Amino acid sequence: MPRKPQSKGKCAYCGHETTKGAMTKHLSACPQRRTIIEQAENNKGKSETLYHLRVQAAYQSEFWLDLEMRGSAKLKDLDNYLRAIWLECCGHLSQFSIGGWRGEEISQDRKAKAVFNPGVQLTHIYDFGTSSETLINVIGMREGKPTTTHPIALMARNLIPEAKCIECDKPAAWLCTECLIEDEVWGTLCDEHAQTHPHDNYGEPIPLVNSPRLGMCGYDGPAEPPY
Repeated sequence: MPRKPQSKGKCAYCGHETTKGAMTKHLSACPQRRTIIEQAENNKGKSETLYHLRVQAAYQSEFWLDLEMRGSAKLKDLDNYLRAIWLECCGHLSQFSIGGWRGEEISQDRKAKAVFNPGVQLTHIYDFGTSSETLINVIGMREGKPTTTHPIALMARNLIPEAKCIECDKPAAWLCTECLIEDEVWGTLCDEHAQTHPHDNYGEPIPLVNSPRLGMCGYDGPAEPPY
């Protein structure tokens, strides 16, 4: 059986596209990122531990983020970031834990430096009904001044997975909610067939966005970074 191609992503500093597996190496050598780090060292403020986090949807590995988080930031900051870029639909509850669903819950008031160590994996759960589960791994750390005034910097993100129209096999840009809920089919549609597709009991087709929560509960995007 042929292996599934690796998900690709884009560096937020230079726009370089590479596989998920190669992105860590790229970020360590990216000239634009190194320039930004050097510029940050000339800024006022204190140095601190900065954590390279690989964030990945637990059951959809093609959705992933590389984030750099301040050690002084709280897990609540990470929760807010994940809600903005991936998850928020109806103001559901969420939690962090070590050990999965039934593992030790970690307070969102805890600071990153008190929680993260190399090899640590946190699970983030959003919505305890139609749940989205996200895995957070520490894959690197450095000492220095943050490159942004925000608690988290986006370093890289997966490219939106390719999808084909279920009616004509052309590239898709829309999702039929009725197909998903009633027929349990991932009903992706091209621009043309989004206009003529017969299912409308759940409203018009919604645009495909770069989030693992698309089609769940009331989520329809926009799946953009909060800053």
